[in-house]
Parts: sequence; C-alpha cells; structure tokens
Amino acid sequence: MIKLDSIKIEESWKKALEKEFLSPYFLEIKKHYVEAKSKGAVIYPPANLTFNAFNSTPFEKVKVVLLGQDPYHNPNEAMGLSFSVPQGVRIPPSLRNIYRELEADLGIPQSKSGDLSAWAREGVLLLNSILSVEAHKPASHQHFGWQQFTDSVIATLSKQKDGIVFLLWGNYAKSKKTLIDTKRHCVLEAAHPSPLARSGFMGCKHFSKTNTYLQSIGKTPINWNLDF
Repeated sequence: MIKLDSIKIEESWKKALEKEFLSPYFLEIKKHYVEAKSKGAVIYPPANLTFNAFNSTPFEKVKVVLLGQDPYHNPNEAMGLSFSVPQGVRIPPSLRNIYRELEADLGIPQSKSGDLSAWAREGVLLLNSILSVEAHKPASHQHFGWQQFTDSVIATLSKQKDGIVFLLWGNYAKSKKTLIDTKRHCVLEAAHPSPLARSGFMGCKHFSKTNTYLQSIGKTPINWNLDF
C-alpha cells in the first residue's frame, strides 16, 4: 500500500497510478510534506483526508471530474474534495454560486450543507490540482510537485477510460484541457464560480449538460441532489 506520511490510497488508484507513486518526483512530494510537518506547520486538509477524492471515488467509478486548484486554507474547511466543506461549516461563496446554478439548471433546491461527498459517491472526482496547503497561506504547497501528480491523474483518466465529463471552471482549470483527449471525452468549460470572477459561470447549465452526455453514451446520470 502506497503511503504519504501514513496516508492510505484506494487500491484501484494505486494500480492505475503505480508509476507515479514510485517516481522520484512523488518521493519529493513526500519529502516536502514530511519536512513541513516536522517544522510544525499546520497543514490542510487533515492528513487522513489528503487523498479523500480518490478514496471516495474509485478509479473504475469515475464519470465526471470537477477540477479545483488549492485546498481551503482556513481551519475546519478543507476535506480533500474540491469545493467541498464539512457538514456544519459555512458554505463558501464559490460553492454558493454552484448551488445557485444547480437550482437554476435542474431545479434542485440549494443544500444547507457544503459537504459534496454524495457527489463523490455518484462518480464525481472532486480533484484539486494541489492536494495540501499550509494554514492561512494559499498556494503555499504549489512547489511540492502536486501539479505533476494531478496532471498525471487527468492524463491517465483520459487515456484509460472513455466518456468522462471534465468540468473546467476558470482559467487555471481550462489550462488542463491539453491533457484530455477531447475525441473520447466531454469537456465543459466556464468561468470560475467565484463571485470575484467575471460573468460566465451562471447560466452554463453544466449539470444538465453532464447528464445529457452521460445518458447519450449509455451511462447513468449523476444525481446532483445532495439532500436526497
């Protein structure tokens, strides 16, 4: 079992990404992570949730990839799933806009919880490009090498699977389009849902478009209702 400071990674991902886990750059990620911990840094998400996206959505079950950039850097927010916060934590502005678009698109009432674990169980890989961050220091672990690892995750999904919907919101996420075979997969692009971004997210209808595509290729659509 591959570990990062005692963190376990789900078996199907271990098999799919074996080359990455054994590569020199991944050992460097581990080295940076352990060094930061040894210096007393507070790191989010908690160690056991660093690979929560993978453990929540096994490789063979991935139908959608929703790409984020950096984990939340405030206490109690990051849980290893992009855009998601634990039950009881205030819903961040970007996620609030996601809920607004979901309601406008599919008529699903806005959830009072920011926990997106149900989407992960439905087959939505909630993947951040960077998998750890130091408290109150956004993008502080961008030099660890996480992007090389998560780029490999995207490329591996593109090569080894068919018919995945990639949701790329914002310029950073859109830059990952080059890793995806657009002839084998569906790529949906929009502005970032952050209220600070320019218009272009609201009205994108990505939730209904995702399900329409999945059904067109014989896959079960995503149940986007978090409160079902």
